[in-house]
Amino acid sequence: MSKLIYLDNAATTQVYPEVLEAMTPYFTEHYGNPSSIYSFAGESKRAVDAARNTMAEFLNASTEEIYFTGGGSEADNWALKATAEAYANKGKHIITSKIEHHAILHTCEWLEKHGFEVTYLNVDENGLVDLEELKAAIRPDTILISVMFANNEIGTIEPIAEIGKIAKEHGVLFHTDAVQAFGHVPIDVQAMNIDMLSASGHKINGPKGIGLMYIRKGIKIGSFIHGGAQERHRRAGTHNVPGIVGFAKAVELASRDMDKRMKYETELRDYYISRVEKEIPYAKLNGDRVKRLPNNTNFCFRFIEGESMLILLDQKGICASSGSACTSGSLDPSHVLLAIGLPHEIAHGSLRATLSEKTTKEDIDFTVDELKKIIERLRSMSPLYEDFVKKQESGKQA
Repeated sequence: MSKLIYLDNAATTQVYPEVLEAMTPYFTEHYGNPSSIYSFAGESKRAVDAARNTMAEFLNASTEEIYFTGGGSEADNWALKATAEAYANKGKHIITSKIEHHAILHTCEWLEKHGFEVTYLNVDENGLVDLEELKAAIRPDTILISVMFANNEIGTIEPIAEIGKIAKEHGVLFHTDAVQAFGHVPIDVQAMNIDMLSASGHKINGPKGIGLMYIRKGIKIGSFIHGGAQERHRRAGTHNVPGIVGFAKAVELASRDMDKRMKYETELRDYYISRVEKEIPYAKLNGDRVKRLPNNTNFCFRFIEGESMLILLDQKGICASSGSACTSGSLDPSHVLLAIGLPHEIAHGSLRATLSEKTTKEDIDFTVDELKKIIERLRSMSPLYEDFVKKQESGKQA
């Protein structure tokens, strides 16, 4: 097999050596429980406090607004369920979008079964929510708006600052699932009027199993996990000190290199998009061409089954996906692609390739070259494509 070309960084990322190095002492030397009172545990507590400060500075928040979780999905669940519980006396209406991660959508479905009403905003063909539709959806009993910062499949970046402004003007809390955006694009919770935010370590070259929730001071939501006094009585469970330290180190690296990384990944992303659009017929770019994550590409190829394409790419050492890793076992087409208006038969032929700063132009060239062969091979076996070509030819002759 050829060398590994990893183009699935939206699913998870490599833990960088500097991150692993920062984590290691907290497995072996400073393994004390930060909640303990003896001096040996002091190093662990200082490390957690330092990490919390790193996160706060990165988001333009205060340290007491940062809470560590087990990941992005936990933070999403916490934001929705705890807000629903705390503000049920004010109302039972929540607004979200049709293209959210399933950690949001499935939680909303759960809340609907427990007496809450959810409005699912439409998106346009690029995956952007309509701000006028959002304003129209707000009611006196609306308690929360939850719209993701950037979509995990098509990479579209939503108008977060505008949504935050609308929410604030209407006295409604605003949560954003920033798992894909955190560490990849600048986020300022003050300037954007974000009340709650979810993020995860393993999307930015940190470890898996660690995330955070930003909760603006003054928001009275309760715990999601009960059983201890950790995280200022709001998130029980012994601190994952190595994970927290690794997450903070990954944030330091992301903050330091963000401008350079964004520029490099955007140029490489656009090069990939340009080659695919010029060299592979009947390919459609999904997501906004400009308002998108620097490292995200998503195409649909007509007359192709995505699963077959992924298997053949894998045989060439290329790792990519057809959508969210959380739904990779499903045979249903992506809910995101259906929401932007693609028919089932086209949505089935999607390919998401997400880059990193370690991806090279040679990697992209090899991938596109192999992709061209694979698509040509799969289409040669497709009766739908054969019928399409015949119709095209007969139309030309007429």
